[in-house]
Amino acid sequence: MTEPQPAQLQAMPTDWQRALAVVAHPDDLEYGCSAAIAAWTDEGREVSYVLASRGEAGIDTVEPAKCGPLREREQRASAAVVGVSQVEFLDHEDGVIEYGTGLRRDIAAAIRRYRPELVITLNHRDTWGGVAWNTPDHVAVGRATLDAAGDAGNRWIFPELAEQDLEPWNGVRWVAVAGSSSPTHAVDASPGLERAVRSLLEHRTYIEVLTDEDPETHVRRFLTANAERMAEQFGGRPAVAFELFAR
Repeated sequence: MTEPQPAQLQAMPTDWQRALAVVAHPDDLEYGCSAAIAAWTDEGREVSYVLASRGEAGIDTVEPAKCGPLREREQRASAAVVGVSQVEFLDHEDGVIEYGTGLRRDIAAAIRRYRPELVITLNHRDTWGGVAWNTPDHVAVGRATLDAAGDAGNRWIFPELAEQDLEPWNGVRWVAVAGSSSPTHAVDASPGLERAVRSLLEHRTYIEVLTDEDPETHVRRFLTANAERMAEQFGGRPAVAFELFAR
């Protein structure tokens, strides 16, 4: 009896110019999909980042008042490596971000500011697949981003945004979820993988607490293994996978 073959991933759409990535913490994109972002900016596409928090509760040995500014600096440096210059922080409290209208409003406002065709976020489900539990912040921000993509285009939801000169933007065509256990699309990781490694290494303070390994060894192994794991579903090419929701 032959083993069932995994579903093949489709190539991500290319008929867009602006993307907005919305995640909970510094390093979420670097662990999730920065090889794809590097490839997109190489093609002349504009990608901006919005982070719900500054990751201030992420390092046990560094108090939040010092950790937040440190991780913000690392995130800006990390984004620059893959060609992203716009990085915005919404200042929700790390570790206790709550799904609700306040978070949806803040993300909808960001979508109206940046006017993307593609919105990117991180896994919004309870697990990473199987029994690997996701964090409440990722779930809240991912789900709120999927909802805010619609909120941004409806003038009767959060009408106060129009009073702030943020007119409705109904131009979001897709929301791409990185880190999904049910991916549908992918981007060839090869062109951007080296920059993805350098980008994640900018989060050195966090990585040195996370692992006893040499930081570059840890980062390279993690990103390479993730990309190669998707190759069987993407024509043998290492890939960054997304679950794509069309709008």
